[in-house]
Amino acid sequence: MLPMMRAGMVSPMDSVSAPVERRHVGVLTALSALALVAFFALMAWLQYGGSRVETVAEPERALALIVGRTMDFDEAIARAPAWERFLYRVMSSEPAGDLQEAIRWYEELADASFDPAVDLHLAILEGEVGRLDSVQRRTDEWDHRPDPLPALARLVAAAYLGDELDTPDGTALDEALGEALELGWFRDRIATRLASRAGDRELLGRVTEAQVARSDRLLLRMRPMIALELVLLGVGLLVLIRLARRRGLARVGAAILPPAWRGREGVVVLVRGGALGVITLSVLYLYSVVGPEQPFTRVMLGTVTNLAFVPVLVLAHRRLLRPSGLRFGETFGLVPVAGGWRRLALVFLALLAVGQLGEGVMDVAGRWLGLSAHWTEWFDRDLVWGAPLVVGVTLLDTVVLTPVFEEIVFRGLLFATLRRRFGTSVAAVLSAAIFAVAHGYGVLGFAAVFWSGLLWAWAYERTGSLLPSIASHAVDNLMASLGVILVLRG
Repeated sequence: MLPMMRAGMVSPMDSVSAPVERRHVGVLTALSALALVAFFALMAWLQYGGSRVETVAEPERALALIVGRTMDFDEAIARAPAWERFLYRVMSSEPAGDLQEAIRWYEELADASFDPAVDLHLAILEGEVGRLDSVQRRTDEWDHRPDPLPALARLVAAAYLGDELDTPDGTALDEALGEALELGWFRDRIATRLASRAGDRELLGRVTEAQVARSDRLLLRMRPMIALELVLLGVGLLVLIRLARRRGLARVGAAILPPAWRGREGVVVLVRGGALGVITLSVLYLYSVVGPEQPFTRVMLGTVTNLAFVPVLVLAHRRLLRPSGLRFGETFGLVPVAGGWRRLALVFLALLAVGQLGEGVMDVAGRWLGLSAHWTEWFDRDLVWGAPLVVGVTLLDTVVLTPVFEEIVFRGLLFATLRRRFGTSVAAVLSAAIFAVAHGYGVLGFAAVFWSGLLWAWAYERTGSLLPSIASHAVDNLMASLGVILVLRG
């Protein structure tokens, strides 16, 4: 991609020497920069200095749902046709890898939670992978702890360690499991083992039937999603080949890079506007902590966090665009030129294809290196448990507002300002890195966001419009949100 960036279109501004700029940094700008540095340092400390599960409400319930649905999906895939099994294994991890990852997540949660269900779920996972020594140590410890752990120890020991069953008849066994576990994969796994030991074919049949029905429903919900991703990938690759034969992307908008404003003035706007945005976020966070807890408080606060982008946009209009005689639409190419809509569709499909290919390579490399995205990075309780109106507002925020604001700020302002000083490649790398850091993800999440930032900056440079990156950003967020809804909701 970088060679293609270096071969970007040359605008009239490239041949015009930048005006002489003042070299001093104002006190207000310096204080704003300190505020930004402090904010990013605080975010890094919150992200890596403590347990990530502490940032999630009801982490016990959330992780049980995530792991249970993942295991259900793996078991559904195991019964699917060979071609489908191959397809899913290429696109996702192996079942053994899912079990090991679930154990790591539960070990982390067990350090932060006193819920007995967490210990029970972890023991079941360890029993399923054959870590019987660990299961033995765990059940021995439970015998000396308060209820209900001694009772749970007897169930686990009977299922995985060969101890005698205290409940020989199936009705009592079913009732004991019902008191210890909610319906789902964890209950089915231990029930299957206990029913097999007790020779209770009726209970075994009911458990197997429930598990098959639940996992098949999940696979049925996921098939259209996977098919859509493959169709978009295939069409995008064809479009990419077509564009490659034409040796580049056609103009979609009339934005000119480097922009008309001074690079130093752009930095001042970004720093000061970013500091005001940090203050806005801090006020919203404080309100979420001390304010009244209402059903829609959290999702509305999440939506209005986009207000943090408003100060930098207002400053940009006053100090960058208006002095240059520009308007938002023409500055960022938000109004397509003649024939721009058709070109927009082609570029959009190409961006989706390249983005999916890059993320697929990162996923494979991550599995090879033993890396994975932490579940707290993509879990959204509003999408999973929220009322329909909450889900709708969350999707509006994620799919519409966030892509528009982020693309204007990170590509339209940050990348463009860096272009006053650097070439396309360096400006794209720097802006993509800042974009990725601002999301606060782990290694794989950082790499995925960084890759997207590179693609979208390159598209902006080559097409003269933010519309392709806004559309790609929106669809990426939509696909991620639909994945959460289809797998975890209901």
